[in-house]
Amino acid sequence: MLQKLFSRALASNLSCLVVPGPEIALAHGLDVKAVGMRIAGTPRDASVLLIVGKLPEKMSEAVAVLFAQMPRLRAILVLGARPPSSLPGTDVSGDLSQAALIEAVARLKQVMAKGAFASSPEDFDSSVLHARTEYVCPMHPEVVEDEPGSCPKCGMDLVARETGESTPEHHHDHEHEHHHHGHDHGEHEDEHEQCHGHEDREHQNHHDHRQDHEPEHHPDHNHDHSEGEGHKQEKAETEYTCPMHPEIVRDEPGSCPKCGMDLVAREDMEDDGGGEEAPGHGNDHEHQHHHDHSDYDEHDHEHHQDDGHEHGHGHSGHEHGGHDHGASGFMSMIEVTKDLPRSADGLQMDWLEVPFGPVFPGLPGGLKLTLTLDGDGVTEGQAASVVGITSEGEEDGEMDANTFIEHLSSAMPLAPVSYRLLACLAIERAAGLEDDSANAGGRTGALERERIASHLGWLARFGHQMGFAWLANRASTLQLNVQAASKEGLIELEPSLQALATRVGRTPLLKARLRGIGVLPTGSSDLRGPVGRASGKGGDAWARLWQRLDEIPASLDLIKAAVEPELPVLRNIGSDVSGTGETTVETPRGESRLKVSLEHGQVTSYELDTACSHHIDLVAELVKGRELGDALVAVGSIDLSPWEVIS
Repeated sequence: MLQKLFSRALASNLSCLVVPGPEIALAHGLDVKAVGMRIAGTPRDASVLLIVGKLPEKMSEAVAVLFAQMPRLRAILVLGARPPSSLPGTDVSGDLSQAALIEAVARLKQVMAKGAFASSPEDFDSSVLHARTEYVCPMHPEVVEDEPGSCPKCGMDLVARETGESTPEHHHDHEHEHHHHGHDHGEHEDEHEQCHGHEDREHQNHHDHRQDHEPEHHPDHNHDHSEGEGHKQEKAETEYTCPMHPEIVRDEPGSCPKCGMDLVAREDMEDDGGGEEAPGHGNDHEHQHHHDHSDYDEHDHEHHQDDGHEHGHGHSGHEHGGHDHGASGFMSMIEVTKDLPRSADGLQMDWLEVPFGPVFPGLPGGLKLTLTLDGDGVTEGQAASVVGITSEGEEDGEMDANTFIEHLSSAMPLAPVSYRLLACLAIERAAGLEDDSANAGGRTGALERERIASHLGWLARFGHQMGFAWLANRASTLQLNVQAASKEGLIELEPSLQALATRVGRTPLLKARLRGIGVLPTGSSDLRGPVGRASGKGGDAWARLWQRLDEIPASLDLIKAAVEPELPVLRNIGSDVSGTGETTVETPRGESRLKVSLEHGQVTSYELDTACSHHIDLVAELVKGRELGDALVAVGSIDLSPWEVIS
């Protein structure tokens, strides 16, 4: 009896991870919350993997990693497609509609209740989960190779690691711990690992303290001074030593037998006592540093502690940034890391490359954002799509016109009406047809209705990213109401849309959060849609938000002046027409252009150019030099649709 009660309670409290993302579910008219499921932000917080529509291959690989990190008891619900081959199967499936979702969730609760006390749940394994080996330099983590070898910067032997691990050396242990902890989304680092920006404060604290005390990695802790002084008195010729293993001393150049690093020349000098200070001072401080920062390697900690008791010596000139290594003659860590990149304050840094996506809260599903972090700051970044289509192509065995229209519109789930219209117009022009004034009103109404819904969808995702739950909830509810509304229904929604804009304007915290964030670099070219129009109004995230809010009533005015919105349908072009047609459509994210070639009524090739294909190039400049949180907001503010990023 107790098991039954527990099973029912578990089945009634379902949380789902939506793939490719919640915005895709909303675009298809799916209200997940209305069926009693909570949308989870991470796989570890989800009991149901909800897959909406067909997934591209790279997204299928990401899904396998997500599913592997979901806790038991877990289930797979697929709507509108077959399950990806990377998953073990489907527990429940259905059509891509709200009615099918309601029915599927009812069946899913039964499945979850029955499986709550399964004696031996099956293990999940996939080839995607098997890590590959790569080779990295312990001193220069940016040097990564697929095969063994030597570092081109320092000559040190590259160390093997599995993809997803951090550099296997003591001075990177903290970055490894932070990197692992921050990726609650469990994406594999090679393709899919994700990280929350607010968790990088710990990394910044380590960065600040480490830079203040960097000389504490002084390489001469194991050096026997009495023996070294006698040796200096005997001869004054050049000797060669390893920066990492100072006990290795040779009379000629070569490699360290312990680590393979190139030996460094040092000129022996008369020791006049300038290399000593109060006994134990330097190592006592170092011992405290390692005690406070226990994330360093335990063996490394013991090594430095023992040195403090054995030798009782400090470091000459060691005062938080001052370095005097002339007496010892050894190369300091400053010398060893001289080729590492520098942060804004001029200090050498070990940068950490962190991928976000392709499933990350607040960013559109299918977008892979890779940022290089310097503490909490972003030094550089780039974005790529794992769901986009090619800019041009020749169809296998040709494709009839209507099939091509369906193909293009289904490939753009965040703006299917816009690309359906784009394909219809291009094909009609290729067939030599004049503009259709009879159907223009209905097409315009459908296009503007999608523009309103798209802007609301972006606002919902943006509100979720910034932590404004009221904004995310209200915008998503309005989006669902707008998408299928008639002309009369849209007019009835006008007061609610105006109230939303008023509420946004009366939220000073929102304005303070967006002002000055994501300012477009001077000279940005080929800006389209709201991003381009907002560039003349300040060009920051706040301006882009208001540009989209201003376009909503403008679209409503066009709908009022038009006839009932109608889904674009291709006119009769005949079965034996040939030619080339080109056209443009102002989609919700900007102007898109399409050129198609027809042969005997079949689409044989196409060329596609979209706004997002150009806007994605803005990411590098938008994130450079920004704090992590601001960088993510800046990327979110340009409303990238990975589906519309073409290669």
